[in-house]
Amino acid sequence: MNIFDVKDKYILITGASSGLGHHIAELFAKEGANIVICARRLERLKELESHIKNEYGVQVHTFALDVNDRSAVKDMINNLEAEGVTIDVLINNAGVSDTKRFLDYNDEDWNKIVDTNLKAPWQCAQEVVQHMIKAERKGSIINITSILSQSTNLGVSPYCASKAGLRHLTEVMAVELARFGINVNAIAPGYMITEINEEYLTSEAGQQLLKKIPTRKFVEFDDLNGPLLLLASQAGQGITGIEIKVDGGHSAAPI
Repeated sequence: MNIFDVKDKYILITGASSGLGHHIAELFAKEGANIVICARRLERLKELESHIKNEYGVQVHTFALDVNDRSAVKDMINNLEAEGVTIDVLINNAGVSDTKRFLDYNDEDWNKIVDTNLKAPWQCAQEVVQHMIKAERKGSIINITSILSQSTNLGVSPYCASKAGLRHLTEVMAVELARFGINVNAIAPGYMITEINEEYLTSEAGQQLLKKIPTRKFVEFDDLNGPLLLLASQAGQGITGIEIKVDGGHSAAPI
């Protein structure tokens, strides 16, 4: 028996139109899971939906929405229920950031980042958990945090605060939802090259940062495959309330 098997499970991934979310959707589709993807960019979602259906032959349900809009999340869940779909795993991946000095951030900047990175995962989890309980379905929630949930960097104060909050929320959720058979964990990636930060991480400053990472490499999307499959499958049934760091030893390195 393959205890990492996720075949025929329904996996809901937020922020799935690009980057890590896109990778996560394809990872689980490749393993035979059915996929529910949501993000704001419908065109990209439709491209991903077509690719997954053609390549892996699993079910794909696509929703264009803003995770900050609770009513839109409710509508998504209602539509899934009407189609007879019950979510097994929620992956709160959607997130945003910006780079400014602490004194330069304004209320709008702060609210956008903290709402998307902390409030939205809370809202999505509430709606999905109520859906799971109604269906009497045990499940798993995986929150994508960051190594900055426990460390700091200049210019990203609201991002650090939001990811620290999400890490702690993960622990509280794990305690409260255990009685329903719902596990809640977090995965904290280290620095990885994405559309947002590629220019910085490939610059001279980025190369100086690379020297501080014991493995001397930035995190790649594939590095998260093992932890994701662990926490989404029977293999992780005894694990709840933890944050798994995937950072090449960066957070353990000497200052």
